[in-house]
Amino acid sequence: MTFRMLQPVRAAFASIFVMLALAALAGCSFQSEEKVWEISGPVFGTTYHISVVLPEDHEKLEVLAKGIDEALEGVDASMSTWREDSELSKLNRSKDQSDWIPVSEGLFEVLAKADEISRFTDGAFDVTIGPVVNLWGFGPEARPEKVPSKEELERVLAATGYEQLAFRADPPAVKAAIPQYIDLSAIAKGYGVDVVARYLDSVGVGAYLVEIGGEIRTHGQKPDGSVWRLAIEQPVEGAEHTISRIVSLPSRAMATSGDYRNYYESDGRRFSHTIDPETGQPITHHLASVTVIADDSMTADALATGFTVMGYERANVLATRENIPAYFIIRTKNGFEVHQTPAFSSYVTQ
Repeated sequence: MTFRMLQPVRAAFASIFVMLALAALAGCSFQSEEKVWEISGPVFGTTYHISVVLPEDHEKLEVLAKGIDEALEGVDASMSTWREDSELSKLNRSKDQSDWIPVSEGLFEVLAKADEISRFTDGAFDVTIGPVVNLWGFGPEARPEKVPSKEELERVLAATGYEQLAFRADPPAVKAAIPQYIDLSAIAKGYGVDVVARYLDSVGVGAYLVEIGGEIRTHGQKPDGSVWRLAIEQPVEGAEHTISRIVSLPSRAMATSGDYRNYYESDGRRFSHTIDPETGQPITHHLASVTVIADDSMTADALATGFTVMGYERANVLATRENIPAYFIIRTKNGFEVHQTPAFSSYVTQ
């Protein structure tokens, strides 16, 4: 990992759809001894960028960097499907899941939240869809040489479903009548952000911004007293980054999900990595990206995926009814069209 002080005029994209709006710091002259320091490194097949507000203390920054890496390693060791030795991989290899299988408190917390979001979105978010994701070539297994057949999809899809899972809180355990392969890729990054935020809280860091692969959580204020500002990226393919909106995020979490970075083409057709659990097919509607703001990153991460699967019309109705801050970018023949729920408008600065 590395750490450094952020320069006032530096601006850099975080990843996927969201970038840190560091340009907002330009021209500031900090009167306080506190400064913004960035700790960064690789994790979960992507990178993390964590900004902390602290006086200059390299020893403390070293301790923080080590603690952050240890916290993220714990999440990866528990929830990665890319690691054969992870807790989740061992659970997925269990041929008999009909009796209670003990799990760690962290894995139970994520599975319970996933179940909550699955029910809230009427199954649009479903962590048991892993075998179908693998069939389409977006999991840890190699990409298929050809698109899955209808028969293959029906066979694999029939054995999935979040309703198959049952949970016991004390002691934490999970079971399923039909063995399930669970994929937490649409919620684990958000949970990793929350774990880092909890660690920073526990060691007394009063202001920070945690970002992992585009999932973000903030707390407190920058040294000049201003709120953390973030930019939502326009979902344009390629290396160029274009801002769609800039938002202020006071001690909250934000996540963005979309279809334009992770996909492949076969026989002239484009296949998104986002799979509809109801059909087993990659989504084909025109919703290009969804940004959700919530109290914690795990919830924002899962809701953004669920809303992406649902499509704009259904997701907007649900988010508006439940007063969820959500921002939608829709691909049209004439370019992009943007919509936001009433709850989102208070976060927009430009």
